[in-house]
Amino acid sequence: MRAILALEDGRTFEGDSFGATGTTTGEICFNTSMTGYQEVITDPSYRGQIVAMTYPEIGNYGINDLDGESSQPHIRGFVIGQLCAAPSNWRATRSLQDYFTEHGVLGIEDIDTRALTKHLRSRGAMRSCLTTDLTVAEAIEAAKNAPSMEGMDYVKEVSTPESFLWTAESRDWTIPNVCAEQESHYLELPPARHRIVAFDFGIKYNILRRLRQAGFEVEVLNSRTTAEEVLKKNPDGIFLSNGPGDPAALGYIHEEMRKLLGKKPIFGICLGNQILGHAFGGKTFKLKFGHRGGNQPVKDLRSGRISITSQNHGFAVDADSLPSNVEVTHINLNDGTVEGIRHKEHPVFSVQYHPEAAPGPNDASYFFREFAEMIDSVK
Repeated sequence: MRAILALEDGRTFEGDSFGATGTTTGEICFNTSMTGYQEVITDPSYRGQIVAMTYPEIGNYGINDLDGESSQPHIRGFVIGQLCAAPSNWRATRSLQDYFTEHGVLGIEDIDTRALTKHLRSRGAMRSCLTTDLTVAEAIEAAKNAPSMEGMDYVKEVSTPESFLWTAESRDWTIPNVCAEQESHYLELPPARHRIVAFDFGIKYNILRRLRQAGFEVEVLNSRTTAEEVLKKNPDGIFLSNGPGDPAALGYIHEEMRKLLGKKPIFGICLGNQILGHAFGGKTFKLKFGHRGGNQPVKDLRSGRISITSQNHGFAVDADSLPSNVEVTHINLNDGTVEGIRHKEHPVFSVQYHPEAAPGPNDASYFFREFAEMIDSVK
């Protein structure tokens, strides 16, 4: 079945439909990762977005039951160059086509993803429509009438309704070392030394795994949990997760975070970084086309060290809006935007990128250890 991808500026692409049929709208963005499409599809930070993958063939290793970053897809639609209909991987349980059909996700293949990406880099991220039902003119009109990402609170849609203790499998997978007589495919977990709470703004499973691997016992909280409720739990530290939508639309969360500053050590990732920026009194702004992929270079201004990082965000903290007691610790080497901040008086720090990767490099995984060391120093 033929499908149409229409952008709000009138640009259209036609290709072949796969997965579900119908019509969907959302902000169109592109991801430059060469692997990890399952993690992208299930990342709650993509709520409300249609994602285009720049890698030419997608679906070659299928879908498995272990690599999802949440329990379901969160993308509105998926745009690729070529679909592999016959996946080949010993871990695969079904094809991408079957997974999309099962979950009602629309996909389109056989379009020029390079032309689409160049268009978005030039014109910026914009509203779009993916359809198997509408005419070209109707699809363009639907894109123009779709909600804007600016001002949108998607956190309330993806946050856990009830708090829970993370007890799922968190051991790191490895290839057994025969010389060391290692038989298991998993590395043993360290004892839990610190008890923390993690605000779920759209948290990825691999963040929770990494926290447990770093020696944290993690209780996951709904995004609307108040500062008073958190302090009653008396955790050793507080973690602020990634998530979707416009950080400026989360005033009710900013207010609660301000009440927690200086009370407990705090570590934030992605949306958590932007929320802290607002809690400090700063502002955020929308990037032209965002940072999405596993090859983003970031410089640590304190050490001069450069890391290649995994990123997924369309907004950034405005460095000029931050007060004097907050320092910018990391910047993106492509465009100079803020990638990390730290409070000069309180034990609070955050990064804009994803040290847990999934998918992407592990250059920045040391931040989980730094969080543990911060808690130790406060204790």
